[in-house]
Amino acid sequence: MDPMLACPLLYMSQRVHFIAIGGSAMHNLAIALHQQGFDVTGSDDEIFEPSRSRLERLNLLPDKLGWDPLKIGSDTSAVILGMHARVDNPELKRAQELGIPVFSYPSYFHERTKDKTRVVIGGSHGKTTITSMIVHVLRHAGVEFDYLVGAQLDGFDCMVKLSEKSRVAIIEGDEYLASALQPVPKFHLYKPDIALISGIAWDHINVFKTFESYVEQFRLFIDAIEPGGKLVYCREDLQVRTLSEAKEVQAQRIPYGVPKHRIENGTTTLETVHGDVPLKVFGQHNLQNLEGARHVCHLLGIGDAEFYKAISSFHGAAKRLEPLGGNGKRIVFKDFAHSPSKLKATVQAVREQFPERQLVACMELHTYSSLSENFLDQYAGCMDAADRAIVFYDPHAVQLKRLPAIPPERIQRAFGRPDVQVMNDPIAVMGAVRKDRKEESVLLMMSSGNFGGVDLQALSEAFIA
Repeated sequence: MDPMLACPLLYMSQRVHFIAIGGSAMHNLAIALHQQGFDVTGSDDEIFEPSRSRLERLNLLPDKLGWDPLKIGSDTSAVILGMHARVDNPELKRAQELGIPVFSYPSYFHERTKDKTRVVIGGSHGKTTITSMIVHVLRHAGVEFDYLVGAQLDGFDCMVKLSEKSRVAIIEGDEYLASALQPVPKFHLYKPDIALISGIAWDHINVFKTFESYVEQFRLFIDAIEPGGKLVYCREDLQVRTLSEAKEVQAQRIPYGVPKHRIENGTTTLETVHGDVPLKVFGQHNLQNLEGARHVCHLLGIGDAEFYKAISSFHGAAKRLEPLGGNGKRIVFKDFAHSPSKLKATVQAVREQFPERQLVACMELHTYSSLSENFLDQYAGCMDAADRAIVFYDPHAVQLKRLPAIPPERIQRAFGRPDVQVMNDPIAVMGAVRKDRKEESVLLMMSSGNFGGVDLQALSEAFIA
């Protein structure tokens, strides 16, 4: 047995220490345990917003940045290790010396939910939205459930919840590595009773050097489904279909695709046996996401009529085609899209929803993968559906990731359209998106970063004005 998993379930009032507490999931888990009555402490060498303010509000923010092994003592019941911390971290070493159980946050979440029905949503794209849809519907239905979601949702003050009363856990299953002591994809550790795979497109090339090694992680995810479990999968994705329909898969297989719908005057409406269901979200991928969420909710006892009633009020996860402003003729969206598959799907969704409007699409190369020259060609054709395409990168981000600079002409060649504008000045981006804009137009700003510090709300107002 893995020594990290060998300790009994932790009980409230025990002291739990977080190494690298500032991470997105880590700080949410810390808040969730604090709300349950645990004595929570933590440390980190850098903590950014919104983690900083949220931790400070609950008196969970470390007094100072850095690592201090004296924070780990005999009264520490468990340590939760973030991916940001290295194997030589002094606090980790101290915990190991004292024999204190050390968890990655996925292994800890599994430990706390191992007697519940675990639903794990995996995929290179769409997993945050699908998880959010399921959470939205279950809440609407009054179901008590645990959850772990990667994006902020309206009406939720914390994106992790653990309860002694719930019998179901809804988990967004990230394929990135869990921790320095558990260098395996997070979604391998949850052991789902119900698994969903939305799509597979190569990502995280700093860890998975080949497409084949990346795909293999999803095969292992399917293998991790508990005996008698269910696999919900998008049949319209070739890689997903190939893995899910392999003869060795033991789970019950439930395929899904794009449901019947129509688009009128900028609104997408589902055509169902229960009548028309107008939606607040749009795009082929969102419709696929919705259908996958419907199947999962059905497995959890939510009927279709109740599902459609709830999903009609779902307006998306944070930073997923999130409207920043509009005046009837011009509208601005921001989106988290950054990988090739997400980028292409997002641009295409806006194109289909507003076919008559000029579409200005601006994306930032920000991740390690996107700034790596040997990955750039994966972006070929991703912005072809836009009338104007702008690609921004921050030279400082390239330096921080210790990558060689990429000439603008190389980026332009990778995207496969000669008119794409490549920029590294955030001020110039504000002017470029407004240039030659038409009276009826849509601006789509896509990044997992912040466009070099550009005020997107101000940019939106300038584009609309």
